Amino acid sequence: MNVRPFTRERGEVTTVDSVRILVTNDDGIDSTGLHELVRAVSKHGDVIVVAPDSEYSGASASVGALHLIHPEVRTTTVEGASEAFTVSGPPALCVLFARMGVFGAAPDLVVAGINPGANVGRAVYHSGTVGAALTARNGNISGVAFSQEVSGFGIEGQGWDDVLSSQLWATAALVADKVVGALCSNLPTKPVVLNVNVPNLPVDELKGWRYTEVGLTVPRSMRKATLEPRPGHDGSFWVKMEYGDSVPLPVEEDGGAVAAGYVALSWLSRFRHEPNGVADATIKVAMNAVAGSQVA
Repeated sequence: MNVRPFTRERGEVTTVDSVRILVTNDDGIDSTGLHELVRAVSKHGDVIVVAPDSEYSGASASVGALHLIHPEVRTTTVEGASEAFTVSGPPALCVLFARMGVFGAAPDLVVAGINPGANVGRAVYHSGTVGAALTARNGNISGVAFSQEVSGFGIEGQGWDDVLSSQLWATAALVADKVVGALCSNLPTKPVVLNVNVPNLPVDELKGWRYTEVGLTVPRSMRKATLEPRPGHDGSFWVKMEYGDSVPLPVEEDGGAVAAGYVALSWLSRFRHEPNGVADATIKVAMNAVAGSQVA
């Protein structure tokens, strides 16, 4: 498909002959969610897959130690994609390489997921799915992250393998179809990041869509972590993690909305400086003592 380049810094309406969509994830190339996502969005443009060759859940927007690692790329095939590659690195690195033209023309839109396990509340800081979308925006490309809650034991954006057989992928895929279709019909002229979380429910049981705040916590979180001696290895320990019960969250927050049966959509802002009067004064006193001059 022919793609006509455009300049994202300009304010005019963006038009392309065909949108080039990069699909990635943090669960690896063999994740069912990735393949469901590719099939769902392939009707909206030219899809290229660049995904990690293994599990990178919790990688956030990390790219690894670039001065030490030697990333390996392999070609593969994914139904619905014109090209597909695996990278021996996290999803943000996949996006970074794609932005630099390693796999041909840079994408017009980055789509990450479908992640098994909701990425809500503080989980957005750690999610490799969300990290891929944030890395896209760093390169002036819009990104959207799709995650789906799990029915059973799921914590902080992750789901245990033994509960994934109950994932209703078709519901999240339909949501992705609608959201990506809307974005491709009128690409934002200024890059944005949209975090989408979908309940694990049949489509006809969804209560609707809600724009939500990013919450301060998650439905189920780690309650306790202790060291457990590793048998046969003196001075070595396993970290034993214990998780609490699910807690109710307000429906105005992303986690509460998903728990109530709504698709939660949250626009994620950039990191920015926010002045804090009390803390500013404390820091200025300390810095003035070090620098020997006034801090502006």
